[in-house]
Amino acid sequence: MADHVNRAKRSLIMAAVHSRDTMPEIAVRKIVHSLGYRYRLHDSRLPGRPDLVFPSRRKVVFVHGCFWHRHAQCKYASSPKTRVAYWQAKFFANVARDRRTRRELKNLGWTQMTVWQCELKKPEKLTERLDDFLAD
Repeated sequence: MADHVNRAKRSLIMAAVHSRDTMPEIAVRKIVHSLGYRYRLHDSRLPGRPDLVFPSRRKVVFVHGCFWHRHAQCKYASSPKTRVAYWQAKFFANVARDRRTRRELKNLGWTQMTVWQCELKKPEKLTERLDDFLAD
């Protein structure tokens, strides 16, 4: 099956995909801020450059897109029908990197939480989960 847009258009679409300041990440930031917590963004001194860092609590939050990070049993984690081998390798590398990052953070004494993009569909439940994670 061929792509439904030409190469130039696809390039523009993919160039618009960013790794930071995404809409899901900003939504999580607003929830955390409304709970009264303050955080640092994308601390490059930590493995994986977590999206939200709470240094005094030694906790981090990753905000993952279900598609890119392969959220198990999630309808948003669909796979493209074209260039299957490329996408499988890309997704496998993303998941392996996430696993390695979690292990490195744990070895450094940090606690991590992953927020999946689909969890934003139920903000009340996510708010409770974030508050439970961040409470000392």
